[in-house]
Amino acid sequence: MKKLIFSFIYRYILGWKKVVLVPDYDKCVMCVAPHTSNWDLLFGKIFYNALGRKASFMMKKEWFFFPLGMLFKGIGGIPVDRGRKTSLVDQMVENFKKKKRFHLAITPEGTRKANSEWKKGFYFIAMKAQVPIILIGIDYPSKTITVGKAITPSGDFEKDLNEIKLYFKDFKGKKPENFSLGKVHE
Repeated sequence: MKKLIFSFIYRYILGWKKVVLVPDYDKCVMCVAPHTSNWDLLFGKIFYNALGRKASFMMKKEWFFFPLGMLFKGIGGIPVDRGRKTSLVDQMVENFKKKKRFHLAITPEGTRKANSEWKKGFYFIAMKAQVPIILIGIDYPSKTITVGKAITPSGDFEKDLNEIKLYFKDFKGKKPENFSLGKVHE
């Protein structure tokens, strides 16, 4: 029933489309881009619920104040302290070990501003947890979210990151000027 409600909201109220070309893995890191607006979280959560799936996401701990903290935790938020030098990779790998089913959504830019130096954590979490990286592109002009590719980390970060960035080259965020791929080799 929940899936039907979210599907109705996503398609008929918001007018968005979905393209899903990748199987529903029990465990995966979802690399979601471009991330240029706070609206990405809302549309992404509605989209993933419309697929009948549950996703967790990391968010800076400053957003987890009362009452928003309860809401964010309720929809899958995991508060992180980016100021401390604790290993977020190891913390997230532990979540993968403990759970039978765990989908972790990460925006590789790490910010809603243009950043050509993408964060590496999503890659190393997937590699250490031995789970695939699912590439999910948000395209505001066509109002489409696409789950279009799965990548198994090879250990060659630069090669794999180039392939990941190339996947996102045709997606446009809500604020396209806030998205940067940096250097990619076709």
